[in-house]
Amino acid sequence: MFKVSRRHFAKLAGLSALALATLARSRGGAARPGPYAPASFPKDFLWGTATSAYQIEGAASEDGRGPSIWDTFAHAEGNIGDRSNGDVACDHYHRYKDDVGLIRELGAKAYRFSIAWPRVFPDGTGTPNPKGLDFYDRLVDELLRSGIEPYATLYHWDLPQALQDRGGGWLSSETSRAFGDYAGHVATRLSDRVKSFFTVNECGRFVPFGYGLGIDAPGLKLPDAQVNQARHHVALAHGLAVQAIRAHGRVGTRVGVAENISTCLPAIDTPANIEAAAVATRELNAGFLNVILTGQYTEGFLNYAGANAPKFTPDELKIISSPNDFLGLNIYAPGYYIVASDRPPGFSVLPIPSSFPHMSSDWLRIAPETMYWAPRLAAEIWNVDTIYITENGTSGIDKLHPDGQVYDLDRIMFLRNYLTQLQRAITDGVPVRGYFLWSLMDNFEWIFGYEKRFGLYRVDFETQARTPKLSASFYRDVIARNAIGA
Repeated sequence: MFKVSRRHFAKLAGLSALALATLARSRGGAARPGPYAPASFPKDFLWGTATSAYQIEGAASEDGRGPSIWDTFAHAEGNIGDRSNGDVACDHYHRYKDDVGLIRELGAKAYRFSIAWPRVFPDGTGTPNPKGLDFYDRLVDELLRSGIEPYATLYHWDLPQALQDRGGGWLSSETSRAFGDYAGHVATRLSDRVKSFFTVNECGRFVPFGYGLGIDAPGLKLPDAQVNQARHHVALAHGLAVQAIRAHGRVGTRVGVAENISTCLPAIDTPANIEAAAVATRELNAGFLNVILTGQYTEGFLNYAGANAPKFTPDELKIISSPNDFLGLNIYAPGYYIVASDRPPGFSVLPIPSSFPHMSSDWLRIAPETMYWAPRLAAEIWNVDTIYITENGTSGIDKLHPDGQVYDLDRIMFLRNYLTQLQRAITDGVPVRGYFLWSLMDNFEWIFGYEKRFGLYRVDFETQARTPKLSASFYRDVIARNAIGA
C-alpha cells in the first residue's frame, strides 16, 4: 500500500499550490471563474436569523411572567438530557441590546423572534399583564434603530401552564379561542412597528411529540384520535389569529404560519417520481398545512385516520383557511425519499440507510436537495407566491480552541450546500423571499438542554459570553455578497 507521511503530504500540497499559482500567472494573473460561477440572490432578498423566547430569554419569573408547559416539563426529573431548564437560558431578557448588536454585526436585515404568551397573559386568558409586552416594545425599538426588520412569532411552544391545567391545552378549542384573543392583543400593541407575524411554529413537532409521544412538553402519550384533534385545534387557533390580526393590526400587517413541513424528495428526479413526491407532500402534510392552505382535509387523510379523524365543522374549516400572506418553512433534514408507485396512494416511501450521513445530531441527515424540493413542491401544490425559509441550520460540537476561536467547518459545509440549493430553487422561479438562519446563538435546545449548539455565536452559559464562530464570518460574507462564493 502506498503510504504518505505528513512531511510528504506537506511537500505535495506545496507543489500543488506552486503549480496552481504558475498556471494562474500563465493565464494572465488571477484565476478565472469556471462555467459554474455562483449567481447572486435577488437584490431584495431578505437575510435574517432566528431565535425563540423560551430558548433564549430566561427571566422565567420576572415582571409578571406566568409559567409555561416548558417550565413545568423542564423542571420535572428525567425530561431534559443534561437536567437543565430555561430559567436563565441566554439571559437575553437582560442582554437584548448586546444581542441585537450581534445581528447588526452579521449585516442581517431581519430577525425572527417569538413572543412568550405567558408573559402577556400569565393565565392564558383574562387580564393581560401590564408589563407583558414592555420587553418586546424595547426589543422591537432596538431592532428598528439598528436597521433590522422584526418578524414576530406568536407561539413557539411555550403554552401557558394554566391553559394546560384547565382544559388540556391544545385538546380544547378554548385554547384556540384564547390564542386568537392573545394574537389580537399583540397586534394592537406592536403592529405599528412589526409588519409581519407568524402565528404558530412547527405544529408538526409540538403536537405529536408533546401529546402523542410524550417527548416534549406537556409530556403526554395520548391515542391518535386526541392527537389529531389537538392538531385541528392548533389549525383553528391559526385561523382565529389570522382573523384577529386582520381586525386589530395596522393596515398592511402581514400574517402567515411557520411549519416544519414533512419534506418529500424524489429519490431520482424523473417526472414520475417528482409527481409522486408532490402527492406525498400534500398527503403527509394533510393534517395541518393542507387544511390551512385549501380549507379541507384530503380524502386520503380522512380515510387513513378513519375513526381517529378530527371532529370539525364547516365553519371551522372556513376560519382555518383564512387567507395567509406568506408561508414559512423550517427545513433541516429530508423527511422521506419517494418513488412513484402503481398502487394507491401513488407513491412509495423508501427506507433510509443507516449509513446516511448526518450532523452531530443523529436526526439531522445531510441532504441539501431538501432546500430545493421542499419550497418548490409547496409553491406548486398550494399556489403560494411568498415563502420564507424560517429556520435552517445545524448543531455542531463547536469546540472552543486555545486561541479562543470556534472553527465550525462542518456548519459552514452544511450552510454552503443548502444555500446553493436555495439559489437553485430561486433561479428556477420558486418564490422564496427570505432566509432566517437558525440560530443566532447557542441556546436551550429543548430536550437536549444545552448539549446541542446551533448558534452562529457560541454562548458560555456560565459567563454568558458570546463568541462568534467561523460560521458567523461565513454568513456575514454571504449577506455582504448576496451570493454563495466569490
